[in-house]
Amino acid sequence: MSGAAAPGGPIAAPATLHRPATEAISHGLNTVPAPVLVLGGVLGLQGGAALTTGLYPLVGPAGVVALRLVLAAVLLVALWRPGWRWDRRTWSLALGAGTLIAVHHLSYYEAVERVPLGAATTMEFIGPFALALAGSRRSADLLWAALAATGVVLLSRSGAPMNGAGLLFGLLAGGCWGGYILVGKRLAAHLPDGRGLALAVSWGALLSLPYGILQAGTRLLDPGTLAIAFAVAVLSSVLPYSFQMAALRRLPPGVFGVLTSLEPAVGALIGLSFLGQHLAPQQWTGVAAVALASVGTVGRGTRAA
Repeated sequence: MSGAAAPGGPIAAPATLHRPATEAISHGLNTVPAPVLVLGGVLGLQGGAALTTGLYPLVGPAGVVALRLVLAAVLLVALWRPGWRWDRRTWSLALGAGTLIAVHHLSYYEAVERVPLGAATTMEFIGPFALALAGSRRSADLLWAALAATGVVLLSRSGAPMNGAGLLFGLLAGGCWGGYILVGKRLAAHLPDGRGLALAVSWGALLSLPYGILQAGTRLLDPGTLAIAFAVAVLSSVLPYSFQMAALRRLPPGVFGVLTSLEPAVGALIGLSFLGQHLAPQQWTGVAAVALASVGTVGRGTRAA
């Protein structure tokens, strides 16, 4: 690669990175309202999570994560061609985001294997919720966050006993997700396109691959498994993370975190529609509360965009 480093900044990207296709993608994402991008990412993540349930008997949670991240990294690197010559700050942010992505995925899919999708996603939301609460400066934000928290509590209630390890894995995923929001926002501000995301996902893939190989071995190379994993990578990684990076450039972390509170509701609905995981009446009330809290933040999120 050629290019000179700007003082304190990343080394200049080669001209090929500014080809019309990537410019069009960046421009297109920047024209979409940030709350819409967040909600689109939520739909992709939860749809992909439901799709992965068919892979668990074949490769296990670690195998699912390894395939998802490796395939997503290949697609993102092919698209953005980030190169490897960056300054220390860029690498620190990319490696930090990639580590959080890998640990989040491993813990979240361990949770989904043990408890219903809606319950796992409810526990995952604790991280963004805590972030929204900690970063709040307005009483209205606290009210929306409190309403979302009420919905989370209602969603987590079920007549069936919950696996304790599954709930703990969900909490770990939530902590990583909250950390990723903070680090991801800094990475998105530091690099104005998808190169930072490509670096982060590539590092996450390298971290998760040994665990996937240990758990699944050569089963990772089965053509049918790879086909499903490719769909999951696009639906749950490439599209949602691209949407989220674009949204994080324009939204405060707290607003982004509360908007993602739709995930438990979407997870519960997808679990009902595609996995036969039925909801009790109080859980439907939780769906409505979480959705209302998310809608309540859209106005402020749009003003901040």
